[in-house]
Amino acid sequence: MTTSPLTHFDATGQAHMVDVGAKDATHRIAVAAGTIRMQPATLALVTSGSAKKGDVLGVARIAAIMAAKRTSDLIPLCHPLAITRVAVDFEIDAANNSVHCRAQVETYGKTGVEMEALTSVQVGLLTIYDMCKAADRGMVMTNVRVLEKHGGKSGDWTAAV
Repeated sequence: MTTSPLTHFDATGQAHMVDVGAKDATHRIAVAAGTIRMQPATLALVTSGSAKKGDVLGVARIAAIMAAKRTSDLIPLCHPLAITRVAVDFEIDAANNSVHCRAQVETYGKTGVEMEALTSVQVGLLTIYDMCKAADRGMVMTNVRVLEKHGGKSGDWTAAV
């Protein structure tokens, strides 16, 4: 039997949590980003702070931070991590009727925080959707991806454009 490049499967093809016990603890950082596109009137509600449910981006930031901390509860084979930092930023893109979300997650540990950064971004975008869906059910979330990661045995990685 050939060994799979997918680390969450053992030699017999059964799913398992990767053993990180022998890995060195290092400072690990992951940055992820994504976008939610909406109608111009919906973006105006977000930027004015007059959405029916309140400060959309403030609530979305808190939700994104909370999501990073709860990633292992949502993704079955993720290790629970002691996160040392989560920073979430939103950028209004009026020309494209969009809000861009960027999350940076850090830990000092034996495994990376890419999943935590991705979960943070996606839940931040979902929260914007939830808070604005009464005004615009056609919002679209796109381009959620890891932009960079640092630390660990594999070192640094940055996404190509």
